[in-house]
Amino acid sequence: MSSTAFPPLKIKGKTLVPIVQGGMGVGISAHRLAGTVASLNGVGTIASVDLRRHHPDLMAETGRSRNREAIEKANLIALDREIKMAQDIAQGRGVIAVNVMRAVTQYQDYVRQSCQSGAEAIVMGAGLPLDLPELTEGYPDVALVPILSDVRGIVLLLKKWMRKNRLPDAIVIEHPRYAGGHLGAAKKEDVNDPRFNFEVVIPGVLEAFEEMGIASEKIPLIPAGGINSHERVRELIDMGAAAVQLGSAFAVAEEGDADIEFKKVLAGAKDKDVVDFMSCAGLPARAVKTPWLEKYLNREEKLMAAAAGKEHKCTLAWDCLLQCGLRDSNPKHGQFCIDNQLAAAVTGDVQKGLFFRGASSLPFGSAIRPVRELMHYLLTGEKPVFT
Repeated sequence: MSSTAFPPLKIKGKTLVPIVQGGMGVGISAHRLAGTVASLNGVGTIASVDLRRHHPDLMAETGRSRNREAIEKANLIALDREIKMAQDIAQGRGVIAVNVMRAVTQYQDYVRQSCQSGAEAIVMGAGLPLDLPELTEGYPDVALVPILSDVRGIVLLLKKWMRKNRLPDAIVIEHPRYAGGHLGAAKKEDVNDPRFNFEVVIPGVLEAFEEMGIASEKIPLIPAGGINSHERVRELIDMGAAAVQLGSAFAVAEEGDADIEFKKVLAGAKDKDVVDFMSCAGLPARAVKTPWLEKYLNREEKLMAAAAGKEHKCTLAWDCLLQCGLRDSNPKHGQFCIDNQLAAAVTGDVQKGLFFRGASSLPFGSAIRPVRELMHYLLTGEKPVFT
């Protein structure tokens, strides 16, 4: 990868360029994207949830199945395949990580399968990953990387893990105001809270490290959300970050695992097209206002108000989430099947898909370019010439 003046990111004895590709499901960041990023000596991340969608043989077996056990087994097979295919692309370079949402029912299985299949890091958000050290017991070489959003949450996790004689190998600090997908805030109104600003969180965490006797270089801090230029990368690293994480910018890269129509929707979205809403997982979320989402938002309040007291079964007979607003009739959560909508998006179905996206403009605007060009620009400031 391009030479850069930035210090390298060091995780578990590996020396890497300070660029991390975020995990994006369903199937947006799978083996091709993650493997390519890792091949350039970055951290490439596979999103673990429902990867069977990328495997026709597994979908032929389970696409119409009402058998939860069969679906879960298929997803573990798919995860194993994706990790190994990503490793084939990476050829020993970089790091292949797996993102596991704490909010999914099968998160423990995903963590164990990732370790068994040879993933080099587990990245976990969408809830406090307090049990991650126990889940990875027996795999000391696997890096553990929680995703958190404020100083308080990070300190709480550090204290809990230190009682287990474990520290994170890195921490992703996700800003709810700018990130795409599920956001690290309790309510939509909280996403703009200044406590999430990197200018608050990074110095606050470094101060907490000092108070807790943790050497600052021992746990790299990786801000995520709204990072779209070489200059912003430099600002954050000068602030004390060890690397940066980007999602949407990688999702629209040529090597991204989603359909080309998905990439066009994300890359072509303007600020006014990106909206916040409550996910069925009980977290605020951010996505492009496509026809499906616009129709849903027009009915969101009515659907949520009418949810209490109704009885529903999982629309897929799978129960993918630990808590689901639709299945559980929870009026504080979104009332839709997120797996159905994300699965439509990865195939480029603009009419039915839910297209998660960050709030900031993308580094190359609406252009769809190779991963190598994106990483080169972030590291050096040199933009490719294209029309």
